[in-house]
Amino acid sequence: MTEQIVAEPSSTAVRTALWRALHVQHDAPPAVFDDQLGLRLADPGGDWRRRPDMDPDDNPFARAAVITRARYAEDLVAESVGRGVGQYVILGAGLDTFAQRRTDLVPPLRVFELDAPGAQAWKRRRLAELGFHVPGLHFVPYDFQPGRSWPQALAAAGFDAGQPAVVASLGVSTYLSREAIVALLRQGTALAPGSVLATTFQLPLDMVEPGPRELRARVEQAARASGTPFTGFFTPTEMLDLARDAGFRTAEHLPASALTARYFAGRADGLRPSNAEELLVVTT
Repeated sequence: MTEQIVAEPSSTAVRTALWRALHVQHDAPPAVFDDQLGLRLADPGGDWRRRPDMDPDDNPFARAAVITRARYAEDLVAESVGRGVGQYVILGAGLDTFAQRRTDLVPPLRVFELDAPGAQAWKRRRLAELGFHVPGLHFVPYDFQPGRSWPQALAAAGFDAGQPAVVASLGVSTYLSREAIVALLRQGTALAPGSVLATTFQLPLDMVEPGPRELRARVEQAARASGTPFTGFFTPTEMLDLARDAGFRTAEHLPASALTARYFAGRADGLRPSNAEELLVVTT
């Protein structure tokens, strides 16, 4: 019997898109990250802000984490384009809208979105309904399953393995096993010299600062209930060791405190990400 493909975005992808829009609509200006196109893609209905997970005061740390990682990735891409990098890979793209919004970079930058086949088919249909056709955007159906290789999937979609790229894996490792995360990193070492890969990772609960720790526990519970449980937790030292063992040329841990200083300094509303989610940035 053929396995049925669920042709819709995950609840996590939808929530991420809505939190991006909520930041623009609710939080004090200036916006750290301006994306309301994801809201149009998700098409959640006019009462979307009444959803329990859209209460702006319920978990601002998680909302801030979503916009922080998105802003960092886009800054990284813009900087890399400036030094001649021409390819951007988004692992687990969900309802990401980089290719539609950043027309200052795409094309000539080529963007490759990897995501589950059903969710990706749904997104392509929605983009067509909204009238978006982006030259340089490549959709690569892909499931993060044992034994699969995302660089091989990219190669089959026209990715040039001989040229450097930026790769962003944002919010993906949270739902992967340790073995899958190790494989993701090891496969990334096949990228051409000069490439950079940025991935988020979740700290173990006992390392999360008080306040956000209790909120993170609730988010984990909700994720389990929705069928997308958190499975990957790492200390910064563990992530750095994994990256070095994989063979990357450099590996850097970017703590939430550094990203807060970069993007949230002086905000009147006190919005900032907690240290529940942090960044690893590696180069080949």
